[in-house]
Amino acid sequence: MVATQPRSADAPTSPGIGNPPRPAPKWWIWLAAWPVTAVFILSNAATPLYVLWQRDFGFSKGTMTVVFACYIAGLLGSLLVSGVASDRLGRKAVLVPALVLAATACLIFATANDVLALIIARLLTGIAVGAAVSAGMAAVTDVAGAERKHLGALFASTAMVLGAGVGPLLSGVLSENAPAPTVTVFLVEIALLATAFITVLRMPIGRPEHRGTGSWVRMPRVPIANRRQLLLGIAVFAPGITATSFVLSLGPALLSGLLGTASRILAGAMAFAMFLTATAVQFAARSLPRSAIMATSAAATAVAMLSLTVAVHGSSANYLIAAALLAGAGQGLGQLGGLSLLNHAVPAARLAEANAAFNIGGYIPAGLLPVSAGYLSDAVGLSAGATTFALTLLALSLVAAATIRSNRPAISPT
Repeated sequence: MVATQPRSADAPTSPGIGNPPRPAPKWWIWLAAWPVTAVFILSNAATPLYVLWQRDFGFSKGTMTVVFACYIAGLLGSLLVSGVASDRLGRKAVLVPALVLAATACLIFATANDVLALIIARLLTGIAVGAAVSAGMAAVTDVAGAERKHLGALFASTAMVLGAGVGPLLSGVLSENAPAPTVTVFLVEIALLATAFITVLRMPIGRPEHRGTGSWVRMPRVPIANRRQLLLGIAVFAPGITATSFVLSLGPALLSGLLGTASRILAGAMAFAMFLTATAVQFAARSLPRSAIMATSAAATAVAMLSLTVAVHGSSANYLIAAALLAGAGQGLGQLGGLSLLNHAVPAARLAEANAAFNIGGYIPAGLLPVSAGYLSDAVGLSAGATTFALTLLALSLVAAATIRSNRPAISPT
């Protein structure tokens, strides 16, 4: 197959969201995933720094999880707009302002002197991430083209989890070894976002010919024929991303309690390992049937919650790390299975909105349950709060596994 040159951003497109008239070179699929990765590096870059801000600003574990959840609130609000806007105006029209917002969040983080600044920065980060998971991930699929949808889903999904893992590791290392521990990582991130900005401008996709009808601000949805696939995808993605959200928000506190260390490098490394696992399992499982991928996701999340329970009651850092790795596997596989299901079933002109709906379904429990666990931990202790969270998510994972099993023919038709 002869590689074609990227066409102009203003070139006309085919009906719906415009893919290039011929498949773009494979390297462009990788490059199209970079803006997603860059934004997701920011999404978790603050994780190792919470202990520093908590020391300087004096807030509780409950407040810490609220700051984390403001990111999810911004993300959910963004998804109410970004999916529809992306399908109507084009991917670039959504990604460009999202990258500007992400850079603004970096500046606020770097100059924060109270909890309110952290809340605003996390809110702006969530808005940018909402655009990345709707317009950005759909852009990767557009560049991949109709004949490489599975590859597009794989690259988009791994870009998200790889960025989510690199962020806390980069932050932990820089905060321990560079001057201005709560500043340097965000200056580095601004530079990364600048390269993503250039990538978006050069991306070989155009504008949609048909802009659709209806409200611009609405709860994202999919065509009636695809609702079953959406719900099945959420069933496994939601427990997985809720598990990783718990590790990100309260993992450093658990490490401190189990190991007696406040090492930001160790906290960042655990988060990085979690998302590196999420990336690796997606490549390892890419040739499996979707039903097997999704069932394995539910099983991994369930075992992760059992490991978390053992960790907090046995004061075992090894089981805590195992829980983080299994949680990463659960999110990665659930994300890959759900996105693959949507990419193959939903029309291209509705794909960004479908991605938005998928992520809303996952991020609502990912925001509510860790915040509840944080405040419960303040009231009854970290061990009891973490155990209650683990048992709740274990039950949800078992329900997801049973749902996937009963719908296997619809997920991976023969």
